[in-house]
Amino acid sequence: MTAAPTTTDGVLVDRYGRVARDLRVSLTDKCNLRCTYCMPAEGLPWLAGPQLLDDDEIVRLIRVAVHRLGVTEVRFTGGEPLIRPGLARIVGAVAALEPRPRISLTTNGIGLDRLAPTLRAAGLDRVNVSLDTLDPARFAALTRRDRHADVLAGMAGAAAAGLAPVKLNAVLMRGVNDDEAPALLRFALAHGYELRFIEQMPLDAQHGWDRSTMVVADEILAALRAEFTLTADPGERGAAPAETWLVDGGPARVGVIASVTRPFCGDCDRTRLTADGQVRNCLFATEESDLRAALRAGADDEELARRWRAAMWGKRAGHGIDDPTFLQPARPMSAIGG
Repeated sequence: MTAAPTTTDGVLVDRYGRVARDLRVSLTDKCNLRCTYCMPAEGLPWLAGPQLLDDDEIVRLIRVAVHRLGVTEVRFTGGEPLIRPGLARIVGAVAALEPRPRISLTTNGIGLDRLAPTLRAAGLDRVNVSLDTLDPARFAALTRRDRHADVLAGMAGAAAAGLAPVKLNAVLMRGVNDDEAPALLRFALAHGYELRFIEQMPLDAQHGWDRSTMVVADEILAALRAEFTLTADPGERGAAPAETWLVDGGPARVGVIASVTRPFCGDCDRTRLTADGQVRNCLFATEESDLRAALRAGADDEELARRWRAAMWGKRAGHGIDDPTFLQPARPMSAIGG
């Protein structure tokens, strides 16, 4: 492997020439749902308080990413980021950075109706909300919680607060909710939301992912085309994870994030920071780089930036899910952050 660059050229580049400008920041590994494809009913051993970055540490690392590494977009994730007590303060501090990054949030939507105005005032630009079904009973079975109405209220509250466009993330599972693709799109169109279907990925805590149960992009698109006319989106996709189509001529769009069957690793522009201060250069990485220890040991911003650049330089060409040697990451999605 070629040695990592030592120059401070203001970007996060890997050895394949990809530049990371999109930072995903996990604020907590905890969640108030127990989705069957993510974690067991009893939950997981959560990170202890001292292991977590505090608010000031999170803001400092984001500042390093923006000021010294060229990050232009920050997405807060979890676990469930809305349960992080200092969320609005963190958003406000990031919004005050110059240059100001675009700021978004991925959430399950519970409590978003109450928090949306505060987050919007703090500087949050938009939200992604997870919604896998329109059926309350099916939602309860999938998430092990009876909170369907709260999610719908959260989406409506986000739209009313101006956190637009509100994007919906849906995962379809064979024999569970694979009949809902058209209904979910009709719902999104009726409310002015943007729908993204996501192929189920091998990131569950139980390590029970089975490719045969995954509903793939081609199946999703076939189900949608039975009721809608889909045409290729003329806009440039760039590094966006979703491939998008115009619905019935537009302007409404629907997207599919086909990480497994249509990988987009060659255009990836993401870097990830976990709630306990570890840099992950890929969602499926099996190694991490510790910034928390360096930060708490007194490292200055340039040293933190140097370590971050070194972590990204070692990024692999692709996630390798189709490789027989593929190993699922030890951390589940709830502890990585999307």
